[in-house]
Amino acid sequence: MRSSTGSRRALEELCRGYWYPLYAYVRRQGNSPEDAQDLTQEFFARFLEKESVKLADRDRGRFRTFLLTALEHFLANEWRRANTLKRGGHLAFVSIEEQQSAEQRYSREPASWLSPEKIYDQNCALALLQRALNRLRGEFEVQGKIERFEQLKAFMTAGAETPPYAELAARTGSSEAALKMAVSRMRERYGQLLREEIASTLSSPEGIEEELSALLASLSY
Repeated sequence: MRSSTGSRRALEELCRGYWYPLYAYVRRQGNSPEDAQDLTQEFFARFLEKESVKLADRDRGRFRTFLLTALEHFLANEWRRANTLKRGGHLAFVSIEEQQSAEQRYSREPASWLSPEKIYDQNCALALLQRALNRLRGEFEVQGKIERFEQLKAFMTAGAETPPYAELAARTGSSEAALKMAVSRMRERYGQLLREEIASTLSSPEGIEEELSALLASLSY
């Protein structure tokens, strides 16, 4: 793996997007919120400090799969060790506030017959979608068009409840045709950003469409 600070920071940011999916996976193994937080924090601290980082850079065909396999190995080795890092210890990958938010989100997840692995895939897909949407929002904000983003963001989510085009056009002082064009362009850019996010988790761009299909399919379980 390249040793530059920028490369390290990019990997840390990528890993941060997977914190909740892995945390939820650990919780579904029967761990308490506190133990799941400790285990997830310790996993990422070790992952980023040790040789796992090099493996992630070289062999991350599907980074989400690589991470889950690494986590399972970590849990098998560490679950019963008496020196598990205590809450509030010095190795903190995400803040206490983020950990608490993760547990609140976990508590709102409905009961599911799906396996922890399938739920993990769903959470990874949702994390990627959210990262792309956050980037899209940032672009609109830089352009001074954040109000426009808020008006149209519902159209980016399949199955989301959206107002009729005619109603929204009248409310925003736009024509229906212009509104449809704006939504189309926004969706196109959202798709580009999503593919960029997926590309950052793959070793080569050839697998982008396959990974996109797999992630979207996981949301239909």
